[in-house]
Amino acid sequence: MAYQTFRQEYMQIPPVTRAYTTACVLTTAVVQLEIITPFQLYFNPELIFRHYQVWRLVTNFLFFGPVGFNFLFNMIFLYRYCRMLEEGSFRGRTADFVFMFLFGGLLMTIFGLFVNLVFLGQAFTIMLVYVWSRRNPYVRMNFFGLLNFQAPFLPWVLMGFSLLLGNSIIVDLLGIAVGHIYFFLEDVFPNQPGGGRILKTPYILKAIFDTPDEDPDYNPLPEDRPGGFAWGEGQRLGG
Repeated sequence: MAYQTFRQEYMQIPPVTRAYTTACVLTTAVVQLEIITPFQLYFNPELIFRHYQVWRLVTNFLFFGPVGFNFLFNMIFLYRYCRMLEEGSFRGRTADFVFMFLFGGLLMTIFGLFVNLVFLGQAFTIMLVYVWSRRNPYVRMNFFGLLNFQAPFLPWVLMGFSLLLGNSIIVDLLGIAVGHIYFFLEDVFPNQPGGGRILKTPYILKAIFDTPDEDPDYNPLPEDRPGGFAWGEGQRLGG
């Protein structure tokens, strides 16, 4: 019974969120079990382009460090905001969501050539948080019960929290920068005089990921009700 309940809940998670979070958890698990080491996963341009270890282009987005507070913190934020995006503004647009993943990952990889970062998963999480926060500007957030602010400030609050923990804010800045580039090209520029859509999802992605019919039993996590945890919870103004 417990297995069936877990399986049902697991399959209720939208596909992109389910695939990415599962890959991150499994990657951490095999590292914890010492089947592989982080040295086989990290972003290293020389090993990628000269020794053809191309898997590093993907695996550097999947490892968030050993199991601990930092890992759990990142995984909760990754799961929450990835799912809320997929079930909210990307509802019924799985191909577009996958394309955002590819576009964000490509930009971060390019930027990663010029900054000393070996794992880009945390920056990718910040990118997802940034896009969600800009698309939900009127949601009121509560961070650890200490700060109240509107959603667009959430990425900056997280950066400040990283600074308090003594972590480098380069990761946060990278995620914010890539998130802003995507948001501007996708949501802002097309609505400007003389603007237009620059980012267009390739047809092959639409053919693979977009399906015409939805599961009638699907129970989404409402994007406009991001509560559930002591940090980052919120509600819409006037709601």
